[in-house]
Amino acid sequence: MTDKETLLALDLGTTTLAGRLIDRRGQVIAEATLRNPQASLGADIVSRLELALKGQGKQLQKLLVEGLERLIGELLRAAGVNREDISSAAAAGNAGISVLLRCLPVDKILFPPHRPEQKQGLYLSPDQLGLDLPVPLYLFPLVTGYVGGDLVAFLLDQAPYRNNTLYLDIGTNGELALHSNGQWWTTSVAAGPAFEGEGIGCGMAAAAGAVSGVTLDGDRLRLEVIGGGVPRGLCGSGLAETVAAALEGGLIDSHGTFADPLQVSSNLARYLDGGEGERCLRLYRDATVDLCLTQEDLRTFQLAKGAIRAGVDCLLARAGLAADSVEEVVVTGAFGFSLASRILKRVAMLPENMIDRVRFAEAGVLAGCCRFLLDEAGSEKAQRLADALTPYPLSGTPAFEKAFLSALDF
Repeated sequence: MTDKETLLALDLGTTTLAGRLIDRRGQVIAEATLRNPQASLGADIVSRLELALKGQGKQLQKLLVEGLERLIGELLRAAGVNREDISSAAAAGNAGISVLLRCLPVDKILFPPHRPEQKQGLYLSPDQLGLDLPVPLYLFPLVTGYVGGDLVAFLLDQAPYRNNTLYLDIGTNGELALHSNGQWWTTSVAAGPAFEGEGIGCGMAAAAGAVSGVTLDGDRLRLEVIGGGVPRGLCGSGLAETVAAALEGGLIDSHGTFADPLQVSSNLARYLDGGEGERCLRLYRDATVDLCLTQEDLRTFQLAKGAIRAGVDCLLARAGLAADSVEEVVVTGAFGFSLASRILKRVAMLPENMIDRVRFAEAGVLAGCCRFLLDEAGSEKAQRLADALTPYPLSGTPAFEKAFLSALDF
């Protein structure tokens, strides 16, 4: 490689597309995110796969490629380099996004046994995809129809692996992996887009104006806003911290129901509003913004965090490992910012005795793609890792349903 060569890493998220340009030494020279344009047709991956089954696969592929082109263009402008300077490129996404990118039949993923027709990692020519790139794009290998290349990329960056370590990629699809006694167990749960600031009325991506933190200060809720200034919405971390602060202040009960303002003894009661018959938690309001968390929004968050917690409980049970035997929990994904351990504990997203062992890995999928690009043996290592992951399907199983119902409360 020459000093001018630039490497391109892409995270193909269901809700958010993320990209990073690095130089040959691994230094980040540009990074950007973009809402996945496919979300205009379906918020979750299953709805998109169902649309593809009905004949809209080419439209979904076109939207994804258009989004990637915009993202790549933004990265190049930010870095001040030319498209021709890209010497290598890699992308990772869940199984559904990976299949839609290639415009392949989706029935093998949608229906049991949920095994994609092609799982191997491979280099795709720009002509195959309609992407304006000077080099082929490596697409990470898949594990099953519900565990994709994004988890493989995240895990690739975490080597070497410690025993009894749990890895969580928290996004619209929550992907989990457990490494114990030299063996890998992995599964996936449908969390929905709440962790990415989508699917709630006042939600937004982790960008300027997003509330990323909320703390209880006496009888006040103090808001931390990305970029300063006035708040414009809640991103994933802000949502989790809002719920935690409201629980601590007695504004929400353990079942996820807003309290009656008349029953709240402190001045925090003023944050609760009846609002046209539906009770809500109003964090901020001005002439253009009404930052209000509704009961429906709260239920959406409960479903998301309940799915993650149930997935963790089921994966540990399958491996025969007690929660207090887990030595480390590595979390990456949609929150955008590291959540304090007390937040994870307060919203009951993880078993309590794991909380102090959590480590956040920022942009874990992008980091894994970058590690791949810098390693001459990257494709062999990625494939070997994917082949070592033992899938444990949970969808619709009695064990998951029972764990999920138990995980909804705070």
